[in-house]
Order: sequence, then C-alpha cells, then structure tokens
Amino acid sequence: MNQVQAQRAVLADLKHLAPLFDAYRVFYGSSSDVEAARRFLHERFVNRESVLFIVIAEDVAVGFCQLYPSFSSVSLARTFVLNDLYVVESYRKQGIGTLLLEKAAEFAKEAEAIRLNLSTAITNRAAQSLYEQAGWVRDQDYYVYNLKLSA
Repeated sequence: MNQVQAQRAVLADLKHLAPLFDAYRVFYGSSSDVEAARRFLHERFVNRESVLFIVIAEDVAVGFCQLYPSFSSVSLARTFVLNDLYVVESYRKQGIGTLLLEKAAEFAKEAEAIRLNLSTAITNRAAQSLYEQAGWVRDQDYYVYNLKLSA
C-alpha cells in the first residue's frame, strides 16, 4: 500500500465518513442506517462538537477516529475522549489504526489537553492490543459506571 496519511476531516468528507461510521456502529451491534449516521456526523460538524480524522488510501476511505472534548475538574485542564476508531477490515494490520491514534494524540497536544481517554469492549482484544502497543495504559484505579437513560 502506498503512503497514507490521517487528515482532519471536513464537512465535504461526510460522504466518505458516513459509510465508515455506519460500519463501525454495525461492528458494535447496531442496525445499519447510513443516512442516520450521516445526519449524526453532520450535526457534530455543524455544532463543532467533535473532531474527526480520516484516512484515505487509493481514493478509498479506510479508517476514521472521532474525538469529543471534555475537561478534568481536578486538573483544571482540557481532555478529549477518543470515542470512535474504525478501520475497514481489509486494511487492518497495516498501521492505519496506529496512524489515527498518533494523529489524535498530536491534535490533543496542540490543543493543550492533558490526556486522551477511551474505552473499548472487553471482548475487543484486537483494539486492546493496538492501544497497548501505542502506549495507552488500561486503568487500574477506577471503575467506569454508566446510567442508561433511554431504550
């Protein structure tokens, strides 16, 4: 594969991002709905609620990641949640996930964030391996709790 780069996505990239985002959601058990994925991402762009990075290889969108801004009250500093990362199956194990993680970290550092956070499914061993190889450390100090508010 030729040299690929992760770049910050812009609204015009939505046509490439929506199918990737839909495939990501399907990977995690949601029903496919490319139009709903497009609308969701469009809202994030228009409201400036997230930052997306995309990788295009051979004129095909093959991966993306999405960061959401957050803050640490204790540290009085900005953080980001790396909420979504996806690479098309046929392009996995080619460094694209690592490239996206590096781009996310570079962006967060430039934004003067003190940390990136992420979570992944306990069963997603491939992602865990990728994160650990990239220097991410699984939390040993805190439990994560969620409160489901709707069906």
